[in-house]
Amino acid sequence: MTVREEIEQLKKEKNAVILAHYYVRPEIQEIADYTGDSFYLSKIAVGLKEQIIVFCGVSFMGESAKVLNPEKTVLMPDAAADCPMAHMADAGTIERIRGTYEDLAVVCYINSTAELKRYSDVCVTSANAVEIVKALPNKNIFFIPDRNLARHVASQVPEKNFIFNEGFCPVHEKMSMEEILKAKTAHPDALVLTHPECPDAVCRISDYIGSTSGIIRYAGESSVREFIVCTESGVRYELEKKCPDKKFWFPETEPLCMDMKTITLEKVLHVLKTGENEVLLDDSLRLESKKPLERMLELAK
Repeated sequence: MTVREEIEQLKKEKNAVILAHYYVRPEIQEIADYTGDSFYLSKIAVGLKEQIIVFCGVSFMGESAKVLNPEKTVLMPDAAADCPMAHMADAGTIERIRGTYEDLAVVCYINSTAELKRYSDVCVTSANAVEIVKALPNKNIFFIPDRNLARHVASQVPEKNFIFNEGFCPVHEKMSMEEILKAKTAHPDALVLTHPECPDAVCRISDYIGSTSGIIRYAGESSVREFIVCTESGVRYELEKKCPDKKFWFPETEPLCMDMKTITLEKVLHVLKTGENEVLLDDSLRLESKKPLERMLELAK
């Protein structure tokens, strides 16, 4: 029996479901029951009938799934897979900003720890951040932890006053302008599709800025046949599956999230067999971090 066959058998035996982010390896996306970006996966985790969720992603994703599904078992194939940006804010700064600005909402990117979420008013994803910030009654917005997404949202919601945090995604932050311009020279008919976690300079030369799911949708709906994609290269699998007749180019230095790439079929099989790497949160943290997630889901309906 192959590893994939064992995984399929254990899923049925244990009433398990596999969720995978677009940035994980192609073979993981192939065996997943649901594949998507953070927003889609956070929504789909609610209401699943299966009692075991195997979350092929990084730690904040597993935490969010557990917060929204406390009665279910959430397993992480690699317990060490983490998102550096998820830790790039702190409670002390949040409290200081709250004390400085009246009529303030702390808006927390879902790419953050449960500990940061507990101090926030609402969560957002790159797919719904503009919509949710517009819907908030507050004038002042402290956006954590990502400064690049915050600046993109601020440009779309000029009526709000943004206070910026200094967090960033190491993969998107390193996106090279020179390499993108070189790709544009090599592929002059290609459109540049960019994730808003990229620096402002990269966004300014882009034809479309949006979440991972937004990039996939835009490429599918466009009449253009070639695209330069400025996000983690794991999205190539879904792009080529959805658009087999189109060409996708990435910067010469391939954008790789090594934490996402640590997840393997063997690790998925191992946690299904053993039940190891379960996400556990104490009730206080779970309940406090649930409020901004629930408000996100409510405002994004």
